[in-house]
Amino acid sequence: MRGEDGEPQAGPLRDRDAGPPGGPPEDRAGGSADGCTPGVVDEMLGGLLRANHLASLEDLPGLVAEYAGRAGLAHAMLYVADLQQQFLVPLPGQCDEVGKPLERIPIDTTVAGKAFRGVEPVQARTATAAAETSEPFSGDGPRRLWVPLLDGTDRIGVLGVIVPVADQAVLARVSRLAALVALLIESKRPFSDVYAQLLRTRPMALSAEVLWNLMPGATFANDRVVVSAALEPAYEVGGDAYDFALNGDVLRLAIFDAMGHDTSAGLTATIAMGCFRKHRREGADVLAAGEAIDEAIADHFIATRFATGILADLDTRTGRLIWANRGHPPPVVLRRGQPVATLDGVFGTPMGLSLGLPTELGRYQLEPGDRLLLYTDGVIEAQDPQGQLFGLERFIDFVIRRETDGVPAPETLRRLINTILDHQHGWLQDDATVLLVEWRAEQQHRLTP
Repeated sequence: MRGEDGEPQAGPLRDRDAGPPGGPPEDRAGGSADGCTPGVVDEMLGGLLRANHLASLEDLPGLVAEYAGRAGLAHAMLYVADLQQQFLVPLPGQCDEVGKPLERIPIDTTVAGKAFRGVEPVQARTATAAAETSEPFSGDGPRRLWVPLLDGTDRIGVLGVIVPVADQAVLARVSRLAALVALLIESKRPFSDVYAQLLRTRPMALSAEVLWNLMPGATFANDRVVVSAALEPAYEVGGDAYDFALNGDVLRLAIFDAMGHDTSAGLTATIAMGCFRKHRREGADVLAAGEAIDEAIADHFIATRFATGILADLDTRTGRLIWANRGHPPPVVLRRGQPVATLDGVFGTPMGLSLGLPTELGRYQLEPGDRLLLYTDGVIEAQDPQGQLFGLERFIDFVIRRETDGVPAPETLRRLINTILDHQHGWLQDDATVLLVEWRAEQQHRLTP
């Protein structure tokens, strides 16, 4: 398999890579090419899991290096992605194989970054992380493997280890270790400020501090649906927010854009999110939830603040979408590389003005593979120094091109945000938020409208 630079690299590790039923290669053969037995692998994973119970986040790098080393995986290194997903940042206290403290490395120009971007293992020459290349190897000498760290489908960073060989058995072993390490990192992060400090490259505004702690993770997927989100400016976000939750077969979605860019805008968005969660958890539909948000914002600000938004429910079994538009840019549906619908047939007033006007309910039938785009106006209204808007057409075209290239949804949005930032020379005049939902149920599950 070849990477984006045309050079050979390790492919993604999937069940079919492990061969016929009966377990991965080292389980069937009693050992891999580097002589590691199944018992050693079990001890690596089990020992690390046991040691984790009384460990802090800062302890994880040392524990991972110790137990990985027992299974023939040398010089384990843990990196997490910064808030804007531009750099991979090492967890504290780590050094490379020559004893040099690890430094952050770019995601877009390194081999480790390639594993993060492509969500698949990559092999590299053993060199410093920022300078190594994925050129073809000669002989069977040691090489470094980079494997993404995934919380479900949410990319949190990468694991790097040095191995004597890179056969499928070793790939399986490293991937299993990476899966466990990602879970351990996620279990530790709520109880320490270290993780949050690692992810930041500059101070964060108060409204952003509040909103980032309320919003769900940026990516979720199961066998029926993929959800991915992105938001900028990450450190000064004022009133943009997104939310989603899968309850049984129904994916409940919301995107909000509160008036202004100050702390009050953040409070408005916070009220909208909290009210949405409260009422959806009490069984309210999108119309009732929207009315409750309208009343809550108006009561707090006495009708001087408002938020626009889309509240939607997607039945992941049938593909039926219902939504309420509260003064927000309409969603767009993409199908087989083309925009096929702008969901602009229903309207409602912004939430917080207490105008008492009825809101219409929209309905649409998705087809398997359709992508639904929800966004705030900061995406399409981003202006370059000459005043040229980024625009809806360029936005849709960008997403379609990345889909055609086979780029995963989270990577598509990461690149989109970077492109919008480049369009405005690194400074956004307004919050820009995107929520991308792909319905990928099998055709036979679709019901006729």
